[in-house]
Amino acid sequence: MKKISLRRMAKNQRGTITAVKVAGDLGRRIRDMGLVTGTVITVQGRAPLNDPVALRIRGNTLTLRNNEADFIEVEVEN
Repeated sequence: MKKISLRRMAKNQRGTITAVKVAGDLGRRIRDMGLVTGTVITVQGRAPLNDPVALRIRGNTLTLRNNEADFIEVEVEN
């Protein structure tokens, strides 16, 4: 298994969050959205200019900007 930032994940790629590497208000906001260690996510797609990214998480769709996705480390299968 390989660890990458969420921003580098490809469409339809699945992974498990291993770390959220930001503190303060942004870190709290990301965690409040349910993006916490151990959560399984799937990239559903990206906007035409690759920002934002749409994620499937716990049966819901969530979008994140790339600058937010940079702080989330994900373990993906090779």
